[in-house]
Amino acid sequence: MLIKRILASVLLLVSSLVNAQPQQLPKRIIALAPHIVENLYAIGAGERIVGTVEHADYPEAAKKIPRIGGFHGIQLEKVLALRPDLVVVWKNGNKEADIEKLKALGIPVAYSTSKDIHQVPKELMKLGELTGREVQAKLQAEKFLSEYQQLVDTYQRKEALDVFYQLWPSPLMTINGKTWIHQTLTICGVRNVFADATTEYPQISLENVIAKHPQAIVIPNERAEKQPPKVDWQLWQEIPAVKHQQYIEVDADLLHRFSTRMLIGVRDMCDKLHASRTYYGKRQ
Repeated sequence: MLIKRILASVLLLVSSLVNAQPQQLPKRIIALAPHIVENLYAIGAGERIVGTVEHADYPEAAKKIPRIGGFHGIQLEKVLALRPDLVVVWKNGNKEADIEKLKALGIPVAYSTSKDIHQVPKELMKLGELTGREVQAKLQAEKFLSEYQQLVDTYQRKEALDVFYQLWPSPLMTINGKTWIHQTLTICGVRNVFADATTEYPQISLENVIAKHPQAIVIPNERAEKQPPKVDWQLWQEIPAVKHQQYIEVDADLLHRFSTRMLIGVRDMCDKLHASRTYYGKRQ
């Protein structure tokens, strides 16, 4: 039912786009998040991007786009020098002060809202409307929904597996049941052992993990110049995941971006978690 509701909302948006009045399309876009860059390329509008932020590294052509800032903020003088006719900002990731300054300068701003995996197809359709790439956006949105449903159908009835998602090693952090990363674990048919935590991204102790007895530990890897310190899990053999060497390494650059490639990362994680599920099943 959920997929049908999402598809219905996407089709309603497509219908509204067909009946919309024509407007001037932006030719010089600044994209203030890596997932925005990826999605613009996915719908065939990537060549219009004249500026972006650090870590926007996909596809290969994105690496050549000038940088105007990053996580800590943007440089307005660089933005102005690029003469954008549209800036697509990340509502959940960019600084509100920077966004307000862009508006004050009279630069058109559009929002990317990404707190839910089901928003990806809607984001594609929104970018399609902004750039006049509605047909390609619709194709990409439908492809995403189809692949999402395939994953749900494959794993939703599998035997549960208790999983700890190690969001960050130092300080040790994880995710609760209200986060979109939790949604990806749900797709895989596994239990997030910290789903009931009171905050979305709680800082926890090793003792907390030991008390939860996870059967598998998911460790996201990022392609960063400076890698974070690793947790020496081997010191904690009382954890089933450690005792049985059930460490699941996943690609954070896929899983942690609201782009069309997210489901590639989800499928990889689900396949690896299913291998752990099979391992425990053979031991019974």
